[in-house]
Order: sequence, then structure tokens, then C-alpha cells
Amino acid sequence: QVHLVESGGGSVQAGGSLRLSCAASGSIFSINGMGWYRQAPGKQRELVAAFTSGGGTNYADSVKGRFTISRDNAKNTVVLQMNSLKPEDTAVYHCGITASTMASRRYYDYWGQGTQVTVSS
Repeated sequence: QVHLVESGGGSVQAGGSLRLSCAASGSIFSINGMGWYRQAPGKQRELVAAFTSGGGTNYADSVKGRFTISRDNAKNTVVLQMNSLKPEDTAVYHCGITASTMASRRYYDYWGQGTQVTVSS
């Protein structure tokens, strides 16, 4: 089983910064991709930033130049540094990974419980 634990959400004024962290644990054999997604009320979950299986990064156009994703492969962690936050960034942010386990070498998607980010104007 794979578990994701997120931390770092909270409330901030527009223009402020927050840092989200996600740690993956369990019987992980290999991680194919790691990233952050968000879901605002009444909207579908969307990609914020993620590492691809090839090691590159994808960012939503709305966060380019403001958010930075990083990872520590040895610790199975992924961090999202969010700067110049805007009210429209308000959402529940979820960490997601695509990983295989020791028991099954097939890749599955796993999600964290989510952390609330609220940006006030």
C-alpha cells in the first residue's frame, strides 16, 4: 500500500507565499510521476505542476513563473513552492503519484487527502 501525506496549506493574502510538501511512504517499488493538482469549489480537479515519467515538468499556464515544483527522490517527497499567490489559486491541493509496489509491479495512481489553500484579496 502507498500513503501520501501532505502539509503546508493555509491562508495567505494575495501576493504571499506558501510551500506544500508531500511525502510518499509504503512498499513503493518505483515512482513514474509525481505532482500537484487542485480542485476549487464547483470545478474539476486540474493539474498544477507535475514531473513527467521522462523527468521533465509540466505547469498549468496560470501558475507558470509563480510556482515551482521540486522533488527528493531519495525521500519520495515532492514540494510545491507557491509565490505571488492570487485569490484564484484558492482550492484544495492534492498530491498525486503514479507508482508500483513491491507486491505488484503494475503502476497505479495514488492521491493524498488534500490540503486547503485560501488566498484572500
